[in-house]
Amino acid sequence: MTLSVAVIGAGFAGIGAAIRLKDKGIDDFVVFERDTAIGGTWRDNTYPGAACDIPSQLYSYSFAPNPEWSHTYSGSREILDYIEEMADAARVREHIRFEHTVCGLDYDAASGEWTISFEHLAPVRARSVILASGPLANPSFPDIRGIDDYEGHRIHSARWDHDYDFTGKRVAVVGTGASAVQIVSELVKQAASVKVFQRTPGWVLPRVDVKTGRLTKTAYRSIPGAQKLVRSAWFWGHESIALGVVWNTPLTRAVEAASKLYLRSQVSDPWLRRQLTPDFAAGCKRLLMTTDYYSALQQDNCKLVTWPIARIAPQGIRTVEGIEHQADCIVFATGFDVAKAGTPIPVTGLDGRVLADEWRGGAYAYRSVAVSGYPNLFFTFGPNSGPGHNSALVYMEAQIEYITDAIGRLLAADWKALDVRADVQRAYNDDIQRRLGATTWNSGCRSWYLTDDGFNATMYPGFATQYVRQLRRVDLRDYRILVHASGRGADAEMAGGRGGGSDAARAVDPGLRGRRRPVGAG
Repeated sequence: MTLSVAVIGAGFAGIGAAIRLKDKGIDDFVVFERDTAIGGTWRDNTYPGAACDIPSQLYSYSFAPNPEWSHTYSGSREILDYIEEMADAARVREHIRFEHTVCGLDYDAASGEWTISFEHLAPVRARSVILASGPLANPSFPDIRGIDDYEGHRIHSARWDHDYDFTGKRVAVVGTGASAVQIVSELVKQAASVKVFQRTPGWVLPRVDVKTGRLTKTAYRSIPGAQKLVRSAWFWGHESIALGVVWNTPLTRAVEAASKLYLRSQVSDPWLRRQLTPDFAAGCKRLLMTTDYYSALQQDNCKLVTWPIARIAPQGIRTVEGIEHQADCIVFATGFDVAKAGTPIPVTGLDGRVLADEWRGGAYAYRSVAVSGYPNLFFTFGPNSGPGHNSALVYMEAQIEYITDAIGRLLAADWKALDVRADVQRAYNDDIQRRLGATTWNSGCRSWYLTDDGFNATMYPGFATQYVRQLRRVDLRDYRILVHASGRGADAEMAGGRGGGSDAARAVDPGLRGRRRPVGAG
């Protein structure tokens, strides 16, 4: 049996894709999840203080509004509850297969189908695949000498050990990013001592988290359009921030001035303020939204360490000036293995081409969702779809709508293959990289957005409105369309049509108008 659609991953993207597939009348799909529960990032990140730095009204799908958000910014448990409630309301759990760890995707040109391989389970075939495993799925430990020699307790922020008692312990925290600032703020309340190892400081702005009142929730439930209006206000507010953080403009100086003013209001020690002041443009690295971090760093049991780490020793962390900071536990708030180069799982396309090899110099795709030579395979949160100023869910929802529309056309017309054209993909990515050159992300700082040689495969260089607009419709002129063999035994290619199944019956390649031609699988 061959599935119509296989969805890889049951996080925000996978559940959203499943819901929209059902909404569009596509029921022959299965969601394969390696864990025993849904939720992805928000299932895995349960460290103390875990929360989103995007307002809840915006960090949700427009097709699944939630009038019950308890605060302006939600914690990880409430976000996970939202994902679970969406899945239940849309009845997509029956489509999920848990403990299915995908270990490979292989395309068969003869049948136009993908084979999905699993660890310890029989493979499955599908006509199309949505790779929704997400960029923040696999925790990343830093490449520090001696890390395996450490004899104390080791915890990664995305695999929190809730059984470990921090009371009276000496704790070292490696990292000062978005997760670290939340963790440190909680650890100082319990541990005997906390040492925070900082490589580079970040620009910090306060996160004003207000409890949502009962009357507000009632208004969202009973007044048509009220919640949509609030969501729109948050969207345009964040959209305007792009002018200060995506590009280096006078508004960037305004963001930096606001951050410095906040730092001065929170930290009285001039030397500590100097250590906490970045030397790069705001936006080059992710802005940190927190109202607790600066206070935590100034507690009597907390110390900021800015000397570079030389190695991990059996009893703690040794910095370059020769001091060994002994610790009972090291917390690594060091993020994830993001597929800026290579792929999270092996993917083999037409003629045996391997996507990891093609992405070795930096990942790329057409509009973040498709790669030439890998027909009927679609990505959520793929290359160059990262927002620097707005909600990732806005970008992800646009991708899901585009992908499910493309798959719907593929299935309705019974096409064998829908493969983005290489020349269209090349032109798109040349433009993306050209535009990235003018952004703050490519202005010189070191961040997880870039590969080691400085290639930006992560961020989208524009407004969210621009990103959403480019995915508003599937333009079939951008694709090679391969139909199944006729009675005479030859597959036929049609490229680029504006319409659905009936329009695609026209030859739409300008050079082939009115006729079809047989082609090879490649």
